[in-house]
Formats: sequence, structure tokens, C-alpha cells
Amino acid sequence: MTRKDINPLLVPSELPYQLPPFDRIGDEHFLPAFEVGMVEHTAEIAAIADDPEPPTFENTIEAMERAGALLGRVSSVFFNLAAANTNDALREVQAEIAPKLAAHTDAIHLNPALAARVEDLYQRREELELDAESAWLLRRYHLDFQRAGTNLDEDGQRRLRALNEELSSLSTTFQDRLLADTNELAILLDTEEELAGLPADAIASAAEAAAERGEDGKYLLKLSLPTAQPVLASLSRRDVRERVFRASTSRGNNDNDHDTKAIIAKIAELRARRATLLGHPHHASYVIEDNTARTPEAALGLLHRLVPAAVANAKAEAAELQAEIDAGTEPGFALQPWDWAYYAERVRKRRYDIDDAELRPYFELERVLKDGVFFAATRLYGITFTERTDLPRYHPDVRIFEVTDADGGELGLFLGDFYTRDAKRGGAWMNSFVEQSRLLGERPVVVNNLNIAKPPAGEPALLTYDEVVTAFHEFGHALHGLLSDVRYPTFSGPRVASDFVEFPSQVNEMWALWPEVLANYARHHRTGEPLPGRLVTKLEESRAYGEGFATTEYLAASLLDLAWHTIGVDESIEDARNFEAQALEKAGVAVPAVPPRYRSTYFAHIFTNGYAAGYYSYIWSEVLDADSVEWFRDNGGLSRANGDHYRRELLARGGSIDSMDAFRAFRGRDPEIEPLLARRGLAGA
Repeated sequence: MTRKDINPLLVPSELPYQLPPFDRIGDEHFLPAFEVGMVEHTAEIAAIADDPEPPTFENTIEAMERAGALLGRVSSVFFNLAAANTNDALREVQAEIAPKLAAHTDAIHLNPALAARVEDLYQRREELELDAESAWLLRRYHLDFQRAGTNLDEDGQRRLRALNEELSSLSTTFQDRLLADTNELAILLDTEEELAGLPADAIASAAEAAAERGEDGKYLLKLSLPTAQPVLASLSRRDVRERVFRASTSRGNNDNDHDTKAIIAKIAELRARRATLLGHPHHASYVIEDNTARTPEAALGLLHRLVPAAVANAKAEAAELQAEIDAGTEPGFALQPWDWAYYAERVRKRRYDIDDAELRPYFELERVLKDGVFFAATRLYGITFTERTDLPRYHPDVRIFEVTDADGGELGLFLGDFYTRDAKRGGAWMNSFVEQSRLLGERPVVVNNLNIAKPPAGEPALLTYDEVVTAFHEFGHALHGLLSDVRYPTFSGPRVASDFVEFPSQVNEMWALWPEVLANYARHHRTGEPLPGRLVTKLEESRAYGEGFATTEYLAASLLDLAWHTIGVDESIEDARNFEAQALEKAGVAVPAVPPRYRSTYFAHIFTNGYAAGYYSYIWSEVLDADSVEWFRDNGGLSRANGDHYRRELLARGGSIDSMDAFRAFRGRDPEIEPLLARRGLAGA
């Protein structure tokens, strides 16, 4: 009996593009596969470190790029499923394996013989006559070993290993508790009357969600990851809006089994201790040193520059919403956070004669995907998409598309997992099952996860405009993976500086409203009629409305992230709630009606998803994004010539060159901030 017969994860997949054989992979396969993968990788690393031959780029750096194939394969499948389709068995595996993986990574970076070989090559880098990508890879390995603590003494390395293992376990616990609390706090309603204001398809989805939990005849409103819940813009019952908002903001903050306050305080403290051990004053210094911003002061400088104008705009919007409330037929009341989206939608409708309920029939998921997202990619890059219903998937809702390049060559696979479910974490994201690499002869297999309410069988999935933009955004990440053309897997696709990774995805949002693209996908799901010109005009005019709220809630979250990660090693956080309140007040973003996009207790980006001290990257990248949108507009917009230039100079390069050098090669100069300020109504910033 072969390893394949025993455990399908132990051998490379024979499916197209090495798509994992989901139909043969069981929960029971992961733990033994991880164990075998770590043993094999350890042996491969030992062979490199103990090689009696003098170090060469090929027998050391390139050999490390080839090592760990089995472990990488198991990890990519497991962590995708742990986020998108988890269960009790997978959570148990993750709790057990997370600290072991942290220890395994440390064992590699803290291997003195291996570190010595890397150091030897780095010191001789000029005489090695490496090509540009190989030279950049050697620099990357040398930097990674330095940042991982290879220069620490034996006691320092021991302490570092313990910190990494504990942090890994805490992050897993945070993720599990947040998912459980998010599911538990979903709002169960008894009558349809309580859903007044929601469109019929959204009510049907709520009924379906309740039925899935055994609550036939009732209605369930599931929570999305951010503070602001989409249904708040439509629900006319103020008491229901308040219930939804309070459920959203109480996640991880209820002093129950799902509480995360003590966990996040401990994570922040341990990260500070680790940073100090590695020679930094705090975790933000350690993280941002390796980003394009280089220093926390640079990141904070941008954020603080924007705060006064953003808060002033938000307060002006709040006054306008209060006037809307006062002019209504209901008894007067003070604007509260759960009122903001509802009354903002009323003002937007009156001012621009437009609302989401009117738009949603024109934004049907199938058309948005094929005639919008895919259409724009085809026009820009010449790539085409063919759905593959013959390939196995990890959930019945997942769809698989083969992507073909303009010359007819095979490019990769794109998986779309669009609907929300209890087993999926909140938010939207892109991951890779297989990363592109010419060295390994691998082509990309990428997945986009969204959290759209699933409609009843036979009914269309109608999206809000924000969900349309999210679909384009996440596909920008997918394109970064699909169009990668690098030799080494370390540089594949989105493996770039963390404050650069959002740039391509944010650029891709521009095509959602590009006239040629919008006209192709925005058609009524029943009649096929295009979105009326009146609504197109109003949608474009209304885009800047609400930027005060949007920018302030984002800045609050970004500054909160940096507050957590600029604490020193001697600081301890006794009360996470007080810490958050004081941080927001100090940063000037404590606006009562505008809570942070994420409160600390459910801020998954920074406590489990790799954005610690990096949530600022969205607006840092938006400087590049807004400037790039100007370039596309100035050069004719949606064309193959523009797409090919952008692909060649930026998307295809992945992390194989300095991120800002890639931007300069594309744009022809350094970025300018003025387009961002104009977009967000912050000209006074």
C-alpha cells in the first residue's frame, strides 16, 4: 500500500495544476501529514546545513527553496480549510499543530550551521555574479535569518522559541473564540415585521439561515466581521438596529467562554517582549522596518495628517444626519452608531435619488463575476475563464475556473467561495493552494472568499454596491497570484511588503464603475435591462458621500492597531477596554457615533490574520492606488496595452524586486498623495 493510498496529502496531486484532491482528503489526514511533513523538511534542512561542500547559491539558497514541499502542500490546504470550512476536528488539529509549526520554523532559522552558510554567501554576494532575482533572494534570506534571531545567544534563542510557540497558540485560540462568538451572537428574530426595510431577497436569505439552524419560521441575521453591519442601512426598526449593532460590538467582550480581552492583552505583551529581544523598542518597529514605510513614525505621520480633516468631515456628516432625524416623524433622539448607516442612506437617497435597494437588482452575483470581474481582466490582460465542474471542491458552494493566458497557454485555477456559512470566518480574503514558481514548475491555484448571504435555492444572489467593490478588490489579489511570473516561490504573487500587498487589489476596484465594465454587468436580474443612465450618474456622484465616516472609522482602527503594537516591554494591559478608549482619545478619533471599523476584541486582522502593526497598509497602499488610477485614466483606461504594462512591471514581479521599485517602473516616478486626498475629500489634510 502506497502513501497515496493511506493519505492523499503525502504525495503531489495528480489533478490539473496540482489542485488538492478534496474529495479524498479527510480531517483525519491532516495531523499525520503535518508530522511527516515536518520530519521530511527537517531532514532536508539538515542535509543542506551539514553539506560538506562549501556553500553555493544552488546547494544552500536554491536548495531551501526546493525543501519542504510536503509541509507546504499540507499547510496550504489545511489553513485554507481552517478559515473557510472549519469544524471541531480541524480546530483541534490547529490548536495542536500551531505551536509545533512555530517551533519548526524557529528550528530552521536558528540552525547555526545553516545560518553560517547563508552569512557566508551574503558576504561573498558580489563575487557570486547572480542574476537580479537570485541576488534579491539571497538578500531576503539573509534578512529573514537576522530578523528571526539567528544572532541571539543560546538563552535568547530559547526565550524566542518559547515566545513564538505561545503566540501561535494564543492566535489560534483568538480565532476559535471569535468564530464561536460571531455565530452565537447572530440575531434571531421571530417575525418578518422586525425585518422591515430589508429587500425581499435579504428576508428570504435570513429565513434560510434560520432554517439551517433548526429555527423554521424565524429569521437569522448573521454578523459580518467589521463593526458596521450591512443590514443597518436598511432596517427601519430602530430597536432591531440597536440589537444588531450591540451584538456586533460585543464580540469577544462578554466575559464568557468566548471572551478575547485577556488573550489580546497577552498577545500584545508577548509581541513587545519578542520585539525587545530582537533589538526593537516595540512590535511596530520590528514589523514596519521590513515594510515600505520603514518606520512607525512614517506610518503614523500619514495617519495623523489625515485625522483632523477626516474627523471634521465625519462631524459635519453627523450634524446632517441629526438634522435628518429631527425632521422626521419619529420622536426626537440623538444620533447613535446604529442609526448612522440608516439615515446616511436616507440622505444619500434624497440628495442623489439612489439607494442600495434600487441598485441591488442590477448587481446579480453571476453577472458581476463573469460580465464584470472576469470581463475587465480579459480586456486588460487577455486572460479567459472556463468553469470546471469536473474537479473536486472542498464545499459544494465552491466554484472552479481554469484560467487561460492570452496566447492560449495554461495559466492556473481560480476558486470562488462566495457565500457565508457558520464554518467560515468573517470578512473577505484571497489565499493560494499552489503558488507560481518556475523553479518548481508550478502554476498558481488561488481562491477568493467572500461572505455574501446565500439566497434560497433557485433565487439569484443580489449584491450591494459595497459587495460588488469587494468582489473586484479580492480578485485584484487573485490576479496578483495568477499573473505572477517569478522563478522562486518566496517571491510568488502577493508575497510582497505587507504595506504594499493591498495596492494591486485596490487598483482593481476602479473597474467596478468603469463605464464599459459597468454597462456589461449591471443589468436587471429579471429583465436584463441595463442600469439606467440616471442611476449610473447618481452612483458616480454619490461615491464621495460618507467619506468622513469611512475614513474616520478606518483611521481609528489603524491607530488602534499601532497603539496595541507600540507598547513597550515593561507595559502591561490590565483592561483592554480602557486601553482601547484611551488610545482612541489620544489619537483624536474618539467620535462617539463613529466606532472603529474593528474594535480590539474582534480585530482579527491584527490578532490572527497577519496584519499586526500593519493595518495602516490599506491607506498607505491607497496612496499608490489613487495615483495609479490617475495613470490608467490618463493613458486610455481599459486596454491591453495598459494591462500588459501593469502586469509586466508590477503584477508579474511579485516580491522579486523592491516593492517601490516595481511601482516606479510602472508609474515612471515616485507616488504622489494628492489623488488620495481628493478621492477622500481630505484636500485640507
